[in-house]
Amino acid sequence: MNPTQTLIKPSNKIYVAGHRGMAGSAICRALSKAGYSNLLTSPRADLNLLDEAAVKDWFEINKPDVVVVAAAKVGGILANNNYPADFLLENLKIQTNIIETAWRSGVQRLLFLGSSCIYPKFAIQPIKEESLLTGALETTNEWYAIAKIAGIKLCQALRKQHGFDAISLMPTNLYGPGDNYHPSNSHVIAALLRRFYEAHQNNAPSVTCWGSGTPRREFLHVDDLAAAAVFCLENWDPSRIEAPKDQSGEPLHYLNVGSGSDVTIKELAELIAEKIGFKGLINWDSSKPDGTPQKLLDVGKLKLLGWEAKISTDNGITAVVENYSQELKNPRNQDEITKL
Repeated sequence: MNPTQTLIKPSNKIYVAGHRGMAGSAICRALSKAGYSNLLTSPRADLNLLDEAAVKDWFEINKPDVVVVAAAKVGGILANNNYPADFLLENLKIQTNIIETAWRSGVQRLLFLGSSCIYPKFAIQPIKEESLLTGALETTNEWYAIAKIAGIKLCQALRKQHGFDAISLMPTNLYGPGDNYHPSNSHVIAALLRRFYEAHQNNAPSVTCWGSGTPRREFLHVDDLAAAAVFCLENWDPSRIEAPKDQSGEPLHYLNVGSGSDVTIKELAELIAEKIGFKGLINWDSSKPDGTPQKLLDVGKLKLLGWEAKISTDNGITAVVENYSQELKNPRNQDEITKL
């Protein structure tokens, strides 16, 4: 890596908020692998990201040059339905505290991680960045989505009004090391892995999964997301002439990150069952919500910049299954937590 050719330098102090979570820990690994050794983290015992004054004090003491916002309160459909106020309030507070403080503290570059749930429920597939705010959201996760949209727009507004170098990435559904396998608050791959693993261990004759199994979803290994984050920190400047533009020719300040392909939930369940060795029946409870019928991101703009995913779903799931028993020992898989 030649530091004169990238937008960040190995000497930069890089703060990864949310370093204990799946995305944040993967980004830390990717940054270290790329030669960035001056990483700052903030253990929850030392910094409450919901506390604006505490965040300001931490920035004043540690003075980061680059910030990655990977901290968020996350969960699946059940958690989003049961705790809408928590998902909206806590995520708004976390991201606003970090982003505003980073700007006011003179941080040189900031990367905010959003989510593909920001897009309308019935957006044209594959979903382009320009689909944002063109239709109604999926109701099962709208509270989280609204918070993430606010974060994207805050980054864009600070760039527009104050020239703050903030960019955002919208990852699709993530899985991989550090995932949350909590029995009721996990995402789809983690939930299916735990369900089939326990059924296999207990010689259960069948497993019942939520919904019809027909929705299509795109999945991205978290190490691919981390690689994309480092690539964009180093190479993506929205102000450059060659940077991605929207349909009106205006610079984009947020980009999709995905694998570029999708599978049905039924196909995913069958793949996970096969990898784990479960031989029983798979039943589908259609009384439970399916969520968005399809969610596949258009990743063409990031590909034009020079990055694309490398880990296939088959290979990624195989690796996750191999490490699953170790993942279950993580405390987050027994108790609901906020990933700070």
